[in-house]
Amino acid sequence: MIIVKELAKAYGDVQAVKSVSFTAGDASITTLLGANGSGKTTTLRAISGLLKTDKGSVTVDGLTVAEDTMAAQRRLGVFPDSFGLYVRLTTREHLEYFAELHGLTGSALTTAIDKVTETLNLSDILDRRTEGFSQGQRMKVALARAILHKPSNIVLDEPTRGLDVMNIRLLRSILLDLKAAGHCVLLSSHVMAEVEALSDHVVMMADGVVCAEGSPGELVARAQQPNLEEAFVVLTGQKEKLDHKENTEGKAA
Repeated sequence: MIIVKELAKAYGDVQAVKSVSFTAGDASITTLLGANGSGKTTTLRAISGLLKTDKGSVTVDGLTVAEDTMAAQRRLGVFPDSFGLYVRLTTREHLEYFAELHGLTGSALTTAIDKVTETLNLSDILDRRTEGFSQGQRMKVALARAILHKPSNIVLDEPTRGLDVMNIRLLRSILLDLKAAGHCVLLSSHVMAEVEALSDHVVMMADGVVCAEGSPGELVARAQQPNLEEAFVVLTGQKEKLDHKENTEGKAA
């Protein structure tokens, strides 16, 4: 389980995240839904322990990320917004390297690689260098690194970006399997069809804050709209109207 409370982060004069709070539960898929620049990636990087926040807290399975970063990171599998593969390494070498980073050695390391190879059907690329891999093959390697050590929580930043239809279907299937196995799956997206197909819980973000959250059906009903896309426009638009009103009243005062 991942719990985020009143998270805030600025880059110089830019307030990327103003105040974000939500809970991503076990055996569930939670999606941060927002336009580019809404604060999704900054929030996920804070959860992953990759940046220091200005305010707020993140706990992963009861561990506070800021205070016990390494222990919290061992409970996380992170699928970044950039796959970041080492092109001179084979898939197997990538997996061995990341397995060792997570403390796996000997037979445990071999078993972990065998298992993830079977799960993601990596046998045909296992001993090939990753240079020249297709986007789908790169996705598989990055995801294999993230789940190799069997973390209880999986964090993915816009995981379907650049993938073709068949690889998107494969990724969805894998994420649903992880959910069924009891994992907490947290991802970000701005693709409505993807969000509706996968999510148990949606956290709508705009301008660095949470505008609304709930299941896709609950959000559609709350906004009294026919689908999630229209609900997103309405619910994030309400936040923008409130901000405009507060700014106007502040200037008048």
